[in-house]
Amino acid sequence: MSLAASDFSPLAASARSRAQAPRVSAVVSRSMAEDAGTPGRVVVVMAVFALLYGLIALRLIDLGMSDETSSSGYIGAQQAILAARPDLVDRNGELLATDIKAPSVYAEPRKIVDVDEAIDKLSSVLPELGSDAMRKRLESDAGFIWLKREITPLQREAIHRLGIPGIGFLTENRRFYPGGPTAGHIVGIANVDEQGIAGLEKYLDGQGIADLQHFGFATDQALKPVRLSMDLRVQHVVRDELSKAMERYKAIASVGIVLDVHTGEVMAMSSLPDYDPNDPGEALKPENLNRATAGVYEMGSVFKSFSIAMALDSGKVTLDSKYDATKPIRIGGFTIHDFHGTRRVLTVPEIFVHSSNIGTAKMTLDVGIDQQEKFFKRIGLLDKVDTELPEVAAPLLPRKWSEITAMTASYGHGISVSPMQTAVAGVALINGGMLIEPTFFPRTATEAAKGAKRVISKRVSDMMRYLFRLNAVEGSGRNARVAGYMVGGKTGTADKVVDGRYAHDRRRNSFLAAFPMDDPQYLVLVVLDEPKPEEGKYYATAGMNAAPTVSKIIARIAPMLGVVPHMSEDSDTTLVSY
Repeated sequence: MSLAASDFSPLAASARSRAQAPRVSAVVSRSMAEDAGTPGRVVVVMAVFALLYGLIALRLIDLGMSDETSSSGYIGAQQAILAARPDLVDRNGELLATDIKAPSVYAEPRKIVDVDEAIDKLSSVLPELGSDAMRKRLESDAGFIWLKREITPLQREAIHRLGIPGIGFLTENRRFYPGGPTAGHIVGIANVDEQGIAGLEKYLDGQGIADLQHFGFATDQALKPVRLSMDLRVQHVVRDELSKAMERYKAIASVGIVLDVHTGEVMAMSSLPDYDPNDPGEALKPENLNRATAGVYEMGSVFKSFSIAMALDSGKVTLDSKYDATKPIRIGGFTIHDFHGTRRVLTVPEIFVHSSNIGTAKMTLDVGIDQQEKFFKRIGLLDKVDTELPEVAAPLLPRKWSEITAMTASYGHGISVSPMQTAVAGVALINGGMLIEPTFFPRTATEAAKGAKRVISKRVSDMMRYLFRLNAVEGSGRNARVAGYMVGGKTGTADKVVDGRYAHDRRRNSFLAAFPMDDPQYLVLVVLDEPKPEEGKYYATAGMNAAPTVSKIIARIAPMLGVVPHMSEDSDTTLVSY
């Protein structure tokens, strides 16, 4: 196509400009019209967003008002995942309790397509889930339910492979006790929700652990280990020797306690039969009761230690005082006699060594009935023992403190206390006269002294150490001696009450001991319930079973506790300054 020169003339350009003018005007008009419609579109967009937000708000309201089981169950599950407890360790750092991870299986019933199929598959791995009750729960409109807490990894894998819609898993903290039953009664139990329900686990909840869990601060990283006063090595020895004694003497139960006499720390405490805290159901069996603190019993002649200490501290009786034990005492239809009667006048040391009921009763009357009650109160025998364990029983006391009551109580009949009460009162007799509340947590002697209470004079305490040692050399405690450790103590053989009457063929035997008696460091108490005579022997008194059990315990734990033996010591020496 050829172009003419006229195409570039000014006239031609003017003509073209006029021809294009209408088209430009039309475009401008259309643009102005579009601009005029923009506010309408903005309003439409805003309305759409408002509708969306409104729908979201309605859904949130609906969820908030939905099935309570769903919301509370899910929240509870999250709390269970977050909840943790501190490790418990013994005084040397040995692990007693810790958290481990364990899977738990849950269901979202609204998402389950076929309940029958789900039940059949689940019960193939966990038969207990095949119940009618579980079927009803899965048929409900709940949003979340637990199926089983703390399953094994193998069970988790098996259920996962079933591929059931609406079934899921959460990993929780589970409490694990490496030592099993070794210290079960001390440590206690925590349930699947990491809540302490017995022993020191329960005590710690009351000290703030439960609040930390509630507010979400109880995590594995946030909680430091809690150290106990117990020595796991000593605890093992005590439990082991109690177990052997029960087998040897065919006893039905036993108790063993070791206390530091200067701090009141519980170094060991065992009560058999016991339970494994990894199997909490065992704790509910009556025979597995913690007899050391939650049981109360007549302790028999061990109480003569307290009665004689009371008499000596009163100033009305001295070690040279004498009492006629030639005849039984008859009072109010009762007869008080001696098991191994000497039928002669006895000095106070002889009353202790020969365990004379007659001499102890007469000595108590010399001091006074009111004074006896006051002294027993002062030394902690009339009140519940104050300690961290929740399982603590109150003593059973006479309804009226009469003359006959005072006489029988002087040798441990008619009054029932816990073994721990007996041990704590026993500590005051040999540590210089200071009553110290027991503790399951570490404490120094200085800290203990701040809360200690003087109950007898130091001089009387020295006299009691002499009597304890004398009994181990010449009396019923001879079988408790350990070469080099100067053991001393007092036996107690108490007839058990059966159907309201004393049964002479059923006894509860005990031996209250301490070592070394020239400078006491530790107290040991052993109680055997219904021990039988060994083959070829007629008697089953405390001197024949409880005392030798104490001897075996001391021989094993003394080196562990750093007590240096005096091997040059004559085993028959009674040298205790008073």
